[in-house]
Amino acid sequence: MVEKFIMAGDTALHICDSEHGVQTVVLLHGYLESMLIWDDFVPLLYKKVHVVTLDLPGHGISEVKGEVHTMDYLADTVAAGLEALGIAHAFVVGHSMGGYVALALCERHPQMTDGIVLLSSTPNADSDEKRANRAREIAIVRSGKKELLAHTAPEAGFASDNRRRLQSYIDDLAETIHMTEDAGIIALLGGMMTRKDQNDMLRKCGKPQLFILGCKDGYISNETADKMAADHPHAEVVRLADSGHMGFIEEPAKCAEAILGFVDKHSS
Repeated sequence: MVEKFIMAGDTALHICDSEHGVQTVVLLHGYLESMLIWDDFVPLLYKKVHVVTLDLPGHGISEVKGEVHTMDYLADTVAAGLEALGIAHAFVVGHSMGGYVALALCERHPQMTDGIVLLSSTPNADSDEKRANRAREIAIVRSGKKELLAHTAPEAGFASDNRRRLQSYIDDLAETIHMTEDAGIIALLGGMMTRKDQNDMLRKCGKPQLFILGCKDGYISNETADKMAADHPHAEVVRLADSGHMGFIEEPAKCAEAILGFVDKHSS
């Protein structure tokens, strides 16, 4: 993987590019993560596909631009980044918040989207409860108590019976939060709060779709996952029996197999 900074429109973007492979897969990380989250997962993919990872603006060491990073802005930045790399189209895998960006990319740049993978993510807008929780997180960060997020959020992403085995990942995620700019956290929380429902777009877009969902996900209940699958019968669905919200870490081989199979099936 070649690591570099590029200009994506007017945004400085930190990316890694395997630079080889016929089909391109772009991996978009989630909230309170960075592209480093994919480090152990990328080797399961890059021998068969061209892989690109990046720090979404506001996280990692990509630039923070403004008080709110809308999903549309993030999608446009990803599109500009791919264009700068000479990549005309790609399969887009979005983890959690990255899935929201992938949906916006599919809507705004359909010609660049070969297919979309929602990895522990949904096309639903925030509920009133989720918006209130995000507003509380903004208040926590603004009050200088970001360490509260670092103490609770990383562990909550994993199924309870996986936490001891994967403690090193939990520790790394906590460190990532400590290193993330407060302004970036606030900007992305604001963008998630204001994003729209994408269910109708997903039904009408005509793009291949894959949902990878953890059966022990504390953020996306099995009831929500079941409804999502029922509402989108055209989508392929893979359920990871032993995963929480971090299936690409908790069951990486199964997750990679699902993504590679999806790409192979829908490559022209």
